[in-house]
Amino acid sequence: MSSKRKILITGADGFIGSHLTEHLVRAGYDVRAFVLYNSFNSWGWLDHASAEVRSAVEIFAGDIRDPNGVRNAVKGCDVVLHLAALIAIPYSYHSPDTYVDTNIKGTLNIVQAARDFGARVVHTSTSEVYGTALTVPISESHPLQGQSPYSASKIGADQIALSFHLSFGTPVTVLRPFNTYGPRQSARAVIPSIITQIANGQRTIKLGSLHPTRDFNYVTDTVRAFEAAMNSDAAVGQTLNAGSGFEISIGDTVKVIAETMNVEIRVETDEARLRPEKSEVERLLADATRLRTSTGWAPEYGDLEGFRRGIAKTVQWFMEPANLSGYKAHLYNI
Repeated sequence: MSSKRKILITGADGFIGSHLTEHLVRAGYDVRAFVLYNSFNSWGWLDHASAEVRSAVEIFAGDIRDPNGVRNAVKGCDVVLHLAALIAIPYSYHSPDTYVDTNIKGTLNIVQAARDFGARVVHTSTSEVYGTALTVPISESHPLQGQSPYSASKIGADQIALSFHLSFGTPVTVLRPFNTYGPRQSARAVIPSIITQIANGQRTIKLGSLHPTRDFNYVTDTVRAFEAAMNSDAAVGQTLNAGSGFEISIGDTVKVIAETMNVEIRVETDEARLRPEKSEVERLLADATRLRTSTGWAPEYGDLEGFRRGIAKTVQWFMEPANLSGYKAHLYNI
């Protein structure tokens, strides 16, 4: 597949977006990175990228909620990988309006501009749109259940994106990653929360529910899914799960991390970290058959052995003092 196409990555300053930006730049693509404008002129995680990557990427600072800025960002691009979103579930209980503006209206701005300029879109969804699994493994035909304002906003965003394909023929793919983890992830997510607490010397770890299960995916597998989706004609008009098909509870995840870090710990339930009962997603397990069939993608970190390898790489990154110092492990990060 030609690497001469111009690729816009929204949310390029974030966790997955920065890994995706680095990967595509190194693969030879012409990348424009959309980062959230701020007066500090911070490019988020891209500030930590190698000089080689930073010199090759074109930075566009703006706000996904602004239609004019989005149009300027999309203009001249062949593909838009749309990752920009508000993603923290607890914060969506606190400030749901911002999730509608950023996730739904932001996505509308993207697909509207893509329609006008003839760009292809890979829109980022989330396994949270399924809610608690009614059947497993979860295929793309599973009912959508908005169990949090965040989840509801992503359901809305997905449907806006798909509606432009059905209404106007805009080439849209909805990629639905299950729980991605790895270096740079925010400590609002459970794996970095566990690692950073242990790395800072705590041996009593504060967590929410331990019984829910997740289908965790190492970030490079998720990045490869984006590249595979944007390069597959069969993916146009499709919703595609990106998941390992391996399921593990939060409690067992704690054990894997503690073994990797060679410590003995105990877990204490922190009421502030518990979701409202009907909002908790109890079980997630992906059926990624459609992604495999459409693109040839397969996870490199699937099953328990792969999960252990991914956790080891993640721990190694967080244990670097310069990386760990950017996290406030003593605070609950919503």
